[in-house]
Amino acid sequence: MPTAITREVSPTLDRCELEFHSRQPIDVAKAVAQHRHYAECLRSLGVTVVSLPAEPDLPDAVFVEDPAVVLDEIAVMTRMGVASRRGEAESLAGVLERYRPLHWLTDPATLEGGDVMRVGRRIFVGASRRSNARGIAQFAEIVQPFGYRVEVVEVRGCLHLKSACTYLGRNSVLVNRAWTDPAPLEGLDLVDVDAGEPGAANALPIGDTVLFPTSFPATAAKLERLGWKLLPIDISELMKAEAALTCSSLIF
Repeated sequence: MPTAITREVSPTLDRCELEFHSRQPIDVAKAVAQHRHYAECLRSLGVTVVSLPAEPDLPDAVFVEDPAVVLDEIAVMTRMGVASRRGEAESLAGVLERYRPLHWLTDPATLEGGDVMRVGRRIFVGASRRSNARGIAQFAEIVQPFGYRVEVVEVRGCLHLKSACTYLGRNSVLVNRAWTDPAPLEGLDLVDVDAGEPGAANALPIGDTVLFPTSFPATAAKLERLGWKLLPIDISELMKAEAALTCSSLIF
């Protein structure tokens, strides 16, 4: 049975870091409700949810995907690309060490989990504003002894690699080609987002079901035509913090 680590929404979410989005007012109470519904959806799909308390002094701490990458054998604690988020790792590590041996990236490396997309033993890592060459190299050195091959993918115009593409299962990747170089994804079947929904490339597969944001109906309809079973979910308030579906949980 899969386990998901989540963290409650910080009351200071409206002070989150932003790279590509313009700042908008965030209804924190609505964001809290959306996040709790997200956890309920995970449970409905058979996932055991381990929920951590909010971190009031860390506005982005709800996005637990970024401070760690959990593989079958180990967990890699990343070094965040913005200094204001580096405090998120400590309490998360205290929980993760119950499940996996921990390995830590070190200065001057930066890497965020949102830039890491695993497909079997292939791990695609986005070269983004948040993940630098030293971070990718350190990560590759840590995971290589466990049989993983790291492949670098250019990211442009968005926060993380998984803003531009996510693995759906069935050898298929949902992708916005304007935000990433699809060449390293050779051998995978690419499913393009609808042209009018550039942010629709982030989806979260759980078993045979794909959690998918209600904000992108055209891409959702396309996926359903292609035979995907979707579970629609509203994360519109969280998206104002440059969030996506994968970033609010660590699933293993």
